[in-house]
Amino acid sequence: MASVPVVPAEVGRAVIDPKSYGAWDPLLDQFDALRAKAPVARVVAPQDEHEPFWLVSGFDEVMKVSKDNATFLNNPKSAVFTLRIGDMLARSITGGSPHLVDSLVAMDAPKHPKLRRLTQDWFMPKNLSKLDSEIRKIASESIDRMLAAGEEGDFIPLVAAPYPLHVVMQILGVPPEDEPKMLFLTQQMFGGQDEDLNKSGLKDLPPEQISQIVAGAVAEFERYFAGLAAERRQNPGEDVATVIANAVIDGEPMSDRDTAGYYIIVASAGHDTTSASSAGAVLALARDPDLFARAKADRSLLPGIVEEAIRWTTPVQHFMRTAARDTELGGQQIAQGDWLMLNYVAANHDPAQFPEPRKFDATRPANRHAAFGAGSHQCLGLHLARLEMRILLDVLLDRVESLELAGAPRRVNSTFVGGYKALPLRWKAA
Repeated sequence: MASVPVVPAEVGRAVIDPKSYGAWDPLLDQFDALRAKAPVARVVAPQDEHEPFWLVSGFDEVMKVSKDNATFLNNPKSAVFTLRIGDMLARSITGGSPHLVDSLVAMDAPKHPKLRRLTQDWFMPKNLSKLDSEIRKIASESIDRMLAAGEEGDFIPLVAAPYPLHVVMQILGVPPEDEPKMLFLTQQMFGGQDEDLNKSGLKDLPPEQISQIVAGAVAEFERYFAGLAAERRQNPGEDVATVIANAVIDGEPMSDRDTAGYYIIVASAGHDTTSASSAGAVLALARDPDLFARAKADRSLLPGIVEEAIRWTTPVQHFMRTAARDTELGGQQIAQGDWLMLNYVAANHDPAQFPEPRKFDATRPANRHAAFGAGSHQCLGLHLARLEMRILLDVLLDRVESLELAGAPRRVNSTFVGGYKALPLRWKAA
C-alpha cells in the first residue's frame, strides 16, 4: 500500500499561521512545491495543537469536494480551521457545537437548503438590478470621500471598507448610524488574528485570547441582531432583516440561534470579502497604467477585471469539510470522519488551471476560479459582489484621471478571511 503523503512540518505550520497569509508570496511558493507532489496531503500537528487534517491544494480536488455535499460535510466538525483550544472554547459557549455562529456555512442538508431559500431570491441578478442606481449613488459618495481627502490616502478606510458595508447594510436594513459598529465587530470576528484589526493593541496574542476576541464579537453581534429581529417582527419592512426575522421553517419560527447566525453571515461576509476584492482590483489598476487606461476607455473590460481580482485576491482563504464516508480524493484514501481543508488560495493559484497564476490577467479566458466555492454552498452573495465591484470601478474610472501606489500594500494576517488592510494610493481627479 502506498504511503500517505505528509505535509512537511514547516509547510504545515505556515498553512495555519495567520502571518503566512499576510506575507503571501512565500506561502504561494510552498503551495506550488507541495501541489506538484501531492495535491492532497496530510497535516499532522506538533504537540497535538489541532486535529490532523488533509490539505487540499489542487484546483480540481478542491472543486470536487466543493460539489459533493453529500460526501463532504460542514458538520459535525468546525467548517473553519481552529486549534483544539478554540474548539473547546466554542463548544463550551454553544453547549457542544464547534460553530460559534450557526450560519449557512455551518449547515448541511436538509436544513441548509431550507434556510438558504429564504433569501436566495434577494441576491439573484433580477432583484439586484433594482438596486443598481442606489449602489451607484453609494459608490459615487465613496469616491467623493476619496477625492475630498486630497491627492493621496489609504484606499481601504476611504473606500474599500465603507462602500460595500453601506450597500449590504442598506439591503439588510441596518441604520447608517450603526454601520461603524458592524465594521468594528466584523474586523474583530474575521481579523482577530491581526493586531491591527482586533483592536487589542497587542502583538502575537495567544490563541486562547484570539478565540475570546472572536467569541466576544459574535456575542455582541447576537445581542444587536436580537433587537433588530424583535423590531422587524413588530414593524415589518421591505428588507432582508424582515425576511429573516419572520422566517418560518417546517411550520415553525426559525430558532433564535439560527436567526442570529443568518444575520451575522449576511452582515459580515456580505461586505468584508467584497472590500478585499475591490481593493485587489484597484491595486491591479494602480500597478498597471496601461490596464487603467484601457479600462477607462473600454468598460467592457470591467467584468474580466472584477473576476480576476476575486481570484487573485481570494478573500475567503479556506473552509473545512468532514468526510461522511470512506472515499478517494487526489489518489488518497480519505476515511470517514477525516477533516479536510479546502485551501482556496492554493486552488486559485494552481498553474494547471490558471497559467501564470500570480499574474493579474484581466483577459484570462474561462476564469472559473474557486473563490466563491461551488455546489450547494456556493457564495449566496456572488452576484451582489460582482455588481458592487463593477459599479465602483466604473465610477472610479469616470472620476479619476490617474492612479498609482503611494506605498506598500499590506495584507491581513488571517487564515480565514484575508485581503488588504492598507492600500496607500496617489491619484489625480478627472
